Amino acid sequence: MSRKRRIFDIEMPEEPAPAEAPKAPDTAPQRRSPMASAIAENAGALSSRAEAEARIRAENDALAHEYVGLKRAGLVSRLIPLGDVVTEALVRDRAPGADPDMGELIASIREVGLSNPIRVEEREDGRYELIQGWRRLSAYKALYAETGSDEWAAIPAGILPHGEGLAGMYRRMVDENLVRRDLSFAEMATVARAYAADPDTAPTSVDDAVTELFRSAAYNKRSYIRAFSRLLDLLGPALKFSQDIPRNLGLAVLKRLEEDASLVAELRARLQDGAPRSAGEELAILRAFTAPDTPEAPNAPRPAAGAGQGGSQPTTPPRRPRTTFDLSHEGERVKCTAGVGQLTLKLDRDLSRVERRKLEAGIVKLLNAIS
Repeated sequence: MSRKRRIFDIEMPEEPAPAEAPKAPDTAPQRRSPMASAIAENAGALSSRAEAEARIRAENDALAHEYVGLKRAGLVSRLIPLGDVVTEALVRDRAPGADPDMGELIASIREVGLSNPIRVEEREDGRYELIQGWRRLSAYKALYAETGSDEWAAIPAGILPHGEGLAGMYRRMVDENLVRRDLSFAEMATVARAYAADPDTAPTSVDDAVTELFRSAAYNKRSYIRAFSRLLDLLGPALKFSQDIPRNLGLAVLKRLEEDASLVAELRARLQDGAPRSAGEELAILRAFTAPDTPEAPNAPRPAAGAGQGGSQPTTPPRRPRTTFDLSHEGERVKCTAGVGQLTLKLDRDLSRVERRKLEAGIVKLLNAIS
């Protein structure tokens, strides 16, 4: 007996039809017309050019501001013909007469050039008023007169803009010259007197002029300048070599004159008696005046007894020998002065910051090298 097969109908879910793959976008570049390409390239070039011009303008503005700042500070230098530099506005603090150190300065400039340009101010007439550097200008004039070479016909100068005013010009001159060790109190007093007498300046008294001009100096130094100013007031043109009067001698003479005003005429007569004297003779008269009852030292210069009547003429005390020169060490300018019992080195940096042991070792090496 055969078995019957049973068939079961199972309904299977229909499978979804496969999705059609997305069509790839058409990436083929579209062709530009020649005119569109030219316009695009021109626009890009214009944009790049505008950016470059903006950078150049910004750089030029920065350079212009920097130049103006340097010019106001007198740090913009150029060569100026010697004939265009004038010395009319300021009374110089350098006493007239031969400068014993001028030969050394001329030799230094001839060999290594001018390390520090002079300072001038532009004038409305196109010329330049000297503010700082009278000795440097004099050295250049001497070199030009000696050689006639165009090398010395113009001098490097830092140019200050016009309009700083007389007071500012005096301050610049005075502050630079305060560092000169050979600048006498009589010379500084002469500048203060001229500044107070100038109608274009504010101070009306020498005391105020000293305060304004020598603001950078110590109080004691300003008091000495005022004292020498009073001494010049009392003796006037009778003093021929006031720049050679030492500080203590000048103060002693002033003290005696202020204690007894009747002695002013007497001292003037002593100084004016006879022909013009040397600095040594004038100093001997002043020393004798301050200590009339004290005999002079045997080697001290003595005034002529009966001046103009065959008396012996005094001799000027010998000048202490001194050697001054400039040198360059690792790009730094060093001014050296060697004298009797002293050696001075001037640098543009603070040596107090150097460790003491290092300073001592360096000085020992220096002394060993020159011994």
